[in-house]
Amino acid sequence: MGITIETIDLDATLPGSSDVVVIGGGIIGIMTAIFLAKEGVSVTVCEKGEVGHEQSGRNWGWVRIMGRDASEIPLGLESMRLWSEMDKLVGGDTGFTRSGIVYVADTPGKLAEHEAWLDHAKQYQLDSRLLSSREIESVLPGCKRAFAGALFTPSDARAEPQKAVPAMARALRRLGGQVLTRCAVRGIETKAGRVSAVVTERGTIACQRVVLAGGAWSRLFLGNLGIDFPQLKVLGSVLRTEPLDGPPTHAVGGSDFAFRKRQDGGYTIAHRGASVAEIVPDSFRLMTDFLPSLVKQRHELKLRLSQRFLEEAKTTRRWSLDETTPFEKTRVLDPAPYDSILSEAQANLVAAFPAFKDMKVAQAWGGFVDAMPDAVPVIGEVPRLPGFFIASGFSGHGFGIGPGAGRLIADLVAGKTSMIDAKPFRLERFARLERTTRAS
Repeated sequence: MGITIETIDLDATLPGSSDVVVIGGGIIGIMTAIFLAKEGVSVTVCEKGEVGHEQSGRNWGWVRIMGRDASEIPLGLESMRLWSEMDKLVGGDTGFTRSGIVYVADTPGKLAEHEAWLDHAKQYQLDSRLLSSREIESVLPGCKRAFAGALFTPSDARAEPQKAVPAMARALRRLGGQVLTRCAVRGIETKAGRVSAVVTERGTIACQRVVLAGGAWSRLFLGNLGIDFPQLKVLGSVLRTEPLDGPPTHAVGGSDFAFRKRQDGGYTIAHRGASVAEIVPDSFRLMTDFLPSLVKQRHELKLRLSQRFLEEAKTTRRWSLDETTPFEKTRVLDPAPYDSILSEAQANLVAAFPAFKDMKVAQAWGGFVDAMPDAVPVIGEVPRLPGFFIASGFSGHGFGIGPGAGRLIADLVAGKTSMIDAKPFRLERFARLERTTRAS
């Protein structure tokens, strides 16, 4: 059935120069470019495929602060503020709705984890609160599963991934930014130790600064620059239903299901506890980096050996700027979903909320999340390569915190003081990155 994402008519002419070139047309890249364009900076986005056609258009559509890592809460707060104004900002419909999000807990132990998060988030004066097992029915009518309790944030929200980023890209063009699709960046050129240009499959663009917002492709691109970026891909499986009345309109995440109401009247459904980590050559190269998180998430990540091992083993990891790159050979990562995982999610959901028993599946799709060992993104300039910035590794959080991240990256690129502390996202927090990115 596959994924359906809006496409838009974009720029055809390659500019000779641009103040900033952004590599990647997902939500991070487009929002970064929007904030730069609003400051009068000339900016060009180069996307190897189509705008928002990878994880920015394949995620669940949750816009949340609840449950974020402590370092991401400020990004979440700024993002929520921006999301609440997004339709006006972009002059289009992104589907943003304050729907509220509920995390139900099967056990007292899990509820205690939610309570611990609530304690460290109190300083931000959120409206998050714990629900007792008896209170759940009033918030989630029709729930038939016995939960120990829940964490509920009424102000958390949702938006529509398959239309939001295209709407943002249209706004960027109206602001004077350029968006080039099917225009893969092969690499960068430097002069006097600084970024001086990007080389694309269609020619060279002179520039002063570059932002890599390449999502799941970032490790491969950076490897060709000699930067050993510790990033792996995690495959999520998602489906959407035909319009359905009866189930709760709050978004809900449990241990073995997740759902949220869609603007079209249907629901987006996934298995919250069953993402797939396909074993590839990088799994062994990065085993030391990811082993702690793999142990911690051992009940949520499913290891699988598939054809992808051979596909990635054959993928070129080094190339010159006049060679065809892997980005031109595969324009869009479009993995098949795991039907068994989705079937299990459906069964778990119907058992918990019988109102879903008559659901009709309209589409199902897979998507690759760009995962970091600590599930926190890297946002910052590469010390040994002035003018080159990385904004990647959002670990499935990019859609929700994308607007705030775009604001932060744009501030860093423009040399402005940001209201958001960038230190938690620095490159050098990983020993591997410290070795390969320090100034020479």
